[in-house]
Amino acid sequence: MRRREFIAGLGSAAAWPVAARAQQPDRGQRVGVLMAPDETDPQGKARFSGFTQRLTELGWTEGRNLRTDVRWAADNADRMRLFAKELVGLKPDVILATSTPVTAALQGETRTIPIVFANINDPVASGFVSSLPRPGGNLTGLINVEATMGGKRLQLLTEIAPGIKRVAILFSPETAPYVNSYFQPSFEAAARLLQVEPIIAPVHSDAEIEMVITSLAREPGGGLVTVPDNFVNSHRQTIISSAARNSIPAVYQISVFVREGGLLSYGADDVDTYRRAATFADRILRGEKPSDLPVQLPTKFEFVINLKTAKALGLTIPETLLATADEVIQ
Repeated sequence: MRRREFIAGLGSAAAWPVAARAQQPDRGQRVGVLMAPDETDPQGKARFSGFTQRLTELGWTEGRNLRTDVRWAADNADRMRLFAKELVGLKPDVILATSTPVTAALQGETRTIPIVFANINDPVASGFVSSLPRPGGNLTGLINVEATMGGKRLQLLTEIAPGIKRVAILFSPETAPYVNSYFQPSFEAAARLLQVEPIIAPVHSDAEIEMVITSLAREPGGGLVTVPDNFVNSHRQTIISSAARNSIPAVYQISVFVREGGLLSYGADDVDTYRRAATFADRILRGEKPSDLPVQLPTKFEFVINLKTAKALGLTIPETLLATADEVIQ
């Protein structure tokens, strides 16, 4: 029970001696954070920074009225479950969950502590909320992509590489089980419209990533699309380097891939998503219930192109796309 609730519940509190009241601890509010990646991951650090900076802007100061407990799972399912149990045991006032597997691990540990999720895809199918407008339980937050995004990425890829004839959508069925029901329909519909053969490519290891990309290179016209997925994020160097070696144009879900050598990305601005997640946490810390806070869609997107990679692949980026890109890496 928090101090303010304890005092409010005692009608005689006002008569206490000042010295006695001063002895009551005021620990402020406690926020748990379970980050999916390793603490050295640049995108993970940027996301966490966006969350904490926004909390500061909203009036929460570490060490004064806020205590933050953060754990980094290094994209390891066992660590996610271990840290989920650990954070729930600390009894925070709200927990930030940073991926679908992390959210599932936390939900398995508590149905009462408020959880704000960020960067997940289909919270209804995953069983996190009853519906987007009425979450109904102890979870709410932000999804990072709409189901149509798979088709949009494929369209951009064919505009940059018009010779593409077949495209694989790469994901891990363990960390992104929602792909088949959430992304695949729009991806296949866009492929039919663009007269491109769609290939569904579930992978479990670096070796399988290499196998998929190498198979795309056996004939001209291969391309690659990725989706939001912890496994894909943590194995991005394998994907980027294999795509480069095999001359496969690829479109990614977040800009860090492009900054590390990928061709192009289109997706929600991750840092903005985490800043908005801090707003959810703020509202819960001030007394609102997660069940009353509708799940929100992304509002800010990033389109990033790497011209150096395009040149290495022998591609010429249309001026119309260069003009609409948020960032062009030379």
